[in-house]
Amino acid sequence: MRACTPGKDTGMKHTPFGYDIVDGMAVVNEAEAEQLQTLFAGYLLGLSLKAAGAMAGIKTTHSQIKRILQNRKYLGDEYYPQIMDAETFEAVNLERKRREKLLGRSNLPLKGISDAIVYTRFSFGDITKKYSDPYKQAEYIYSQIKEVGV
Repeated sequence: MRACTPGKDTGMKHTPFGYDIVDGMAVVNEAEAEQLQTLFAGYLLGLSLKAAGAMAGIKTTHSQIKRILQNRKYLGDEYYPQIMDAETFEAVNLERKRREKLLGRSNLPLKGISDAIVYTRFSFGDITKKYSDPYKQAEYIYSQIKEVGV
């Protein structure tokens, strides 16, 4: 998102990518709207968030691309003109949720996680072996960790 000039009474304003504020009204920035169309299409073609953004010429983080894809203002409301049709918007967000679930990246709380025992005290067995390979040594040392309790 791009920061606009500070407002007279509300401080800093933030205008979603794809829009400009002209005479107090949100208007579509045609060049950015075209980039948004390319972003949404690229994501539906199977590109990652970052790759779809790069294809559209939007250079930002994958988390910002995700926020752009979730922004319902692109569907239009009383202030923002429509840039994206509802069918494409919903298809992108269903695909995004499908990928998150498939990759285990949902930020929803895991079921049963509150019932998990979290060990906070540990002990080590005697370290009797020495390996020249640091990875084998680390693996061996980690194998000596035992839970003591919570």
